[in-house]
Parts: sequence; structure tokens; C-alpha cells
Amino acid sequence: MTGTAELAERFGTPSYVYDLDRIATARDDLFAALPDEVAVFYAAKANPHPEILRQMRTGTGRVCGAEISSVGELDAVFQAGYEGTDVLYTGPGKTTEELTEAMSSGVRTFSVESPGDLRRVGETAMLLGVTAECLLRVNNATGAAATSIRMTGVPSQFGFDAETLSEHAADLREVPGTVLAGLHFFPLSNAKDEASLIAEFRHTIATAAALQQTLGVTFRFIDLGGGFAAPYAVRGERPVYGTLRDALATSLDEHFPGWRDGAPRIACESGRYLVADSGVLLTRVVNVKDSRGTRYVVLDAGINTFGGMSGLGRIMPVSVEPQESLASDGAPTHLAGPLCTPGDLLGRNVPLADPTPGDLLTVPNAGAYGPTASLLMFLGRPAPTEIVVRGDDVVSASRIQHLRTYEHGQAPR
Repeated sequence: MTGTAELAERFGTPSYVYDLDRIATARDDLFAALPDEVAVFYAAKANPHPEILRQMRTGTGRVCGAEISSVGELDAVFQAGYEGTDVLYTGPGKTTEELTEAMSSGVRTFSVESPGDLRRVGETAMLLGVTAECLLRVNNATGAAATSIRMTGVPSQFGFDAETLSEHAADLREVPGTVLAGLHFFPLSNAKDEASLIAEFRHTIATAAALQQTLGVTFRFIDLGGGFAAPYAVRGERPVYGTLRDALATSLDEHFPGWRDGAPRIACESGRYLVADSGVLLTRVVNVKDSRGTRYVVLDAGINTFGGMSGLGRIMPVSVEPQESLASDGAPTHLAGPLCTPGDLLGRNVPLADPTPGDLLTVPNAGAYGPTASLLMFLGRPAPTEIVVRGDDVVSASRIQHLRTYEHGQAPR
């Protein structure tokens, strides 16, 4: 990759650098860790940059489908060359207008979260004269992984509670405009280790087999979810899974003997694993101040640039990699952004020695959940530049712009 200092000088800061070669490697590693028959959907929310979306669908071997949850993401994947048949549309708040746009554009596969969601999909499909293939997202009552970030087993806007599906089975099978095609799981995120990931997949596969009997439907498609890990904004290496492939195949052979021939089709999904280690965030020190015994290093990047899913209400434990002139064993320091809010902190007690205005810092493993997962419009500061490279070549440099549009004949005063 072209040197970060050179790119920062050329394009300014704050800026992201995404390396397409690293994305290709991550994709190859994930496919190698899964049986050949298992499809992968790229979760566009992780990073919807158009060059990254194009990378996901290009290549001579296996490529990724697209998992989306908005018409904005739908537009992005179409611009990257995806077709409607490549798309899995998910999310708990799909409106009739969104469904109409998606179905009119050729999308036919939807993950549904509740009876009401399923009925809305069916009603829209009926109006358009099409049939929607629906996956029931399952909120499992239990899990197998003892660690990791659990995504099921608690009250949630996501998915059907697994223990209630039997009472809904007859109604779910008979919704006009829909075919009950299968199930969608997402039981955990960022699995602690490979053993946890395998245990969760085994549990999911066994649950899917039991639910097939409960619902009285022969499934065409089962999305097992993800959970593939990657370091996020901290130092570390993305894991390569060496035993997952055989473990998945063995479990699928036991519960779904026809899966190798596509009966049912099996898929997984991934966002962070595919893009996190492709990106770095470049930011410069703007100011250094001491306040009642605490040192604050104010950066030109804040939660408007790297919010780390700001709605979670927590500070991301970022690492920074300073220039060689800065040692990393100095006094603990709070990293603050440029916004007028005390919540604009990227990290507390980060060791930096003698930072000065103009110093360049790098946040590693920042290819996922960057600008579009941040408070991008807060205080009207410009979006960071996003630089895409392949090796030493700069593919593109761009910045998201927000424009206000006026409707119903209104005009600015």
C-alpha cells in the first residue's frame, strides 16, 4: 500500500484508506473456510463504498451476494453491478414504499421479522403481481457459544421468537404473495474463537432442522448468519479458520442430507470480517491541552468521522499508531474529536508521548463501520475523504456530500 504519510499529505485528513487487495484476501480466506456449496452475502452496512461493493462481486472464483436493509443500500449495490436476484433484503422496518421499489427492481428474497412484516411483504407482492420468497428470521431461545456478542435469546425487534413458531405455522404458510422459503439466523457477532463459532453454527443447523419439521415446510434456503471475527479499531490480525469447513459440512450432512445439491441452499453472511482489516483512518493532532490533571489530544477526526456505531452509546476502544517520532509508552491521554459535545471521545487513557499539533495518527483495522456508521452530519463538518488503493495505485478518492432537496414547490427563502 502507498505510504499513509504520503496519502495524508496528498489528500488531507481525516481520511480513510481502503486496500482492495486486502479485501480480496479476506474474501478468499472466508470462502476457503466454508464448504464450496455455501454462499456468502456481504452485509453492505459494514461499508457500502462503491469500490468495495464492486470488489465483492468480481473475480474468477466465488463471489459474494449482497445483504441490504434499505433502498439506499439497494441503490448502492445496483450501482456496483449487482442484480435483484443477488440481493437478500433484511430489516425490521421495511415499509410498503421500500418493498415496492425493491420488488420493482427485481428483488425477490426477503428476511421477515414478524407476522406483520410477512403480511406487508405479501401485500406488496400481490399488488405487483409477483411472489416473494421469504426467510423467517429466528430469534433463538438459546445459543451454544459461551462467549462472543449474543444477538438472540432476549426480547428483540429482530426475528420470530423460536418458541412461538409452532403456533404461527399454519398462518405463516398461507400468506398470499409469499412462499415460505426458509430461515434466517444471526445468533452472534464477532465470535470469540473458532470453537465458539463452530458450536453456534452446529446449534443453528440443528435448530433449523427442528423448525423445518415444526413448520411442515421443505426449506429451499437457510441463511446461517455470521459471527466471523475481526479486530475493530485495535491492533490485531483477522483470524483464519482452519477447522470450520469440515465441521460445517459434517453438521449439514447430518441434518440436511441434500444440501450439497442445493436442497436446501445454504448461505452465511459477513461484513466486518471481509473489510475491517482493509482500512486505516488517518487523523492529525489539532491541539493538546491539560485540564485538571488530564491531558486531551484533540484530533480532526471525531465521532462524526469514526463513530463506531455511535448509537450504541459507548466509546470505542481505539488504538492509534503514531509516527516514529512519537513513542507509544507515554502518559495516558484522552483522544477527543473536534465536535462541540463532551461525547466526542474516541478513546480514554491511550498511551502517547508528547504529541504536538500536526502529528499524524493512524487507527488500524478501520475498514468497517466508518463514515456511514458515524454522526456524519452533526455540526455540518465535511465528511472524511475515502481513498481506495490497490497495492501502490490509488483507485479513487472521494467524499460523501449531503444535499438538501426541496419538495412540493418549496424553495429556500
